[in-house]
Amino acid sequence: MAQSQIQLPTIQNWSCHSCSGCCRQHEIEVTPEEKARIEQQNWTAADGIPADRPLFVPLNSVPWSKQFRLGHQSDGACIFLDEQGLCRIHAKFGEPAKPLACRVYPYAFHPRDKKVTVSLRFSCPSVVANKGKSMVSNAAEIRTIAKAVLPEKLQAYSAPAIKPGEQLGWPDFLKFVDRLDETFAQPGLSTLRKILQALFWMHLVGEATFVKVQGDRLRELLDIITTTAVQEVPTDLGEFDPPSRTGMMPFRLLVAQYARKDTTASSESGWRGRWRMLRAATRFAKGRGTTPVLQGEFREVPFEAMDRSFGPLPEEADEILTRYFRVKIQSLHFCGPAYYDVPLVEGFHSLILVYPAVLWIARWLAASDDRENWTVNDISRALAIADHHHGFSPLFGSGPFRRRIRILNRLGDIPKLCVAYSGEITS
Repeated sequence: MAQSQIQLPTIQNWSCHSCSGCCRQHEIEVTPEEKARIEQQNWTAADGIPADRPLFVPLNSVPWSKQFRLGHQSDGACIFLDEQGLCRIHAKFGEPAKPLACRVYPYAFHPRDKKVTVSLRFSCPSVVANKGKSMVSNAAEIRTIAKAVLPEKLQAYSAPAIKPGEQLGWPDFLKFVDRLDETFAQPGLSTLRKILQALFWMHLVGEATFVKVQGDRLRELLDIITTTAVQEVPTDLGEFDPPSRTGMMPFRLLVAQYARKDTTASSESGWRGRWRMLRAATRFAKGRGTTPVLQGEFREVPFEAMDRSFGPLPEEADEILTRYFRVKIQSLHFCGPAYYDVPLVEGFHSLILVYPAVLWIARWLAASDDRENWTVNDISRALAIADHHHGFSPLFGSGPFRRRIRILNRLGDIPKLCVAYSGEITS
C-alpha cells in the first residue's frame, strides 16, 4: 500500500512496552489458517500451556461454530501469555507467527474516501503515556500491517453524514474535521475550554442546512461560527448550571458501560455474571448508596463522593486528554464507518462525553484509594479503561446507547457535565 494512502496521527508516539494488558482484556479471533498454523506448532504442557484449558474456543460459544478465538487461562489472560507477561508464540516463532489481531493492536484503520486514517487505542497504557517512537518512525511497520488488514484496492466510501439526511462530499466534510482539530490544537487553553468552544459551534452546525453552503461559502461560515464560539464561552465557568437530575441517570449508565471490564473471564461467568451486571446497572441508574464493583480497579464508595472536588486537573493530564481528542478527530474515529455509521454531530457528542465519563471514573479510582485529590495516573488509568470500549463495544452503537447521547444533548447537559466534573470549578 502506498504511503500516500495512509494518514498518520503525527502528534502521537507509540512502541510496545510489554505490559501484557492487551493479552488480558481482549478476545482474539483467529482465521482458519491461523488456527491451523498454531496447531502445527505442537504446543504442550511442557511449553507452559495449562493442560486443563483449550488452545481455541468457539467464538460464539456453540460447539458447531466455525469461528474460533484463542483460549484463555482461568484468570482471563491469553492461553499463550507466560509468567513474565510475554507471548509464547512471539518468543518461540517470532512476531509474524502471531494472529493478525495481536499484531494490529493498538492500531486501528478507518476508511477516508480512497485513503485510510490510522488511529490508536488508548486502552494501551503506552499510547496514553505517548511513549515510544513517533508515528512517522513507525510508518513502515504500519504499512506492513495495513497490507495484511486492508484489501489491495480500497473501496471508495461516501463521507459520513453531517446529521441525518444531510450529507456532503469529502472535501466539504473534511472542512468540519479540520476545524475541530484546529479548535483542539489551540495553545494555552484547557481541554475543557476547547470542548466548550467546539460544542458551541457544532451545535450551530446541527441546526444549520448545508445544501447551498458548500466550498468557499462553507469555509466562510465555519470562520464565523468558530470565531463566535471563542467569544461565547464565559470566562467564569460558574455561570454553567449543574447537570439536570433527568440527565444524570443516562450519564451514570454511560459511565457504567465505560467502567465495566468485558473480558473472556467475565463473559464465561454465565447467568450469574449477567445478573450481577443487571444489578449494577440498576444501582448506577438510581445513583444512591455505594458504587458496585465493576472490576478489580475499583471498590465500593458512596455515589455522592463523585460530586465533591478532587482539586484542579493536573496539567499533564490535560495534555493527555487534548491529545486523545485530536487523535480521534484526525483519524475520524468518532463518526461514519469508524464509529457505527453515526453522523458527524452525534458522533462528536458521543466522543465529548468520554471527557466527563473519564473524569468520573478517575474520581472513583482516587476515592477507592481513600484519596481526596486525583493524580495524572488516575486520569491515565480511567482513559485506558474507557477507551477499551469506545468505538469497539457493540453496545456503544446500539439504539439505547445512542438514545442516551441524544437525550443528554437535547437536555443541554453535555457541556454542563464537562464543566461539573472538570475540576475547574469548586462549587
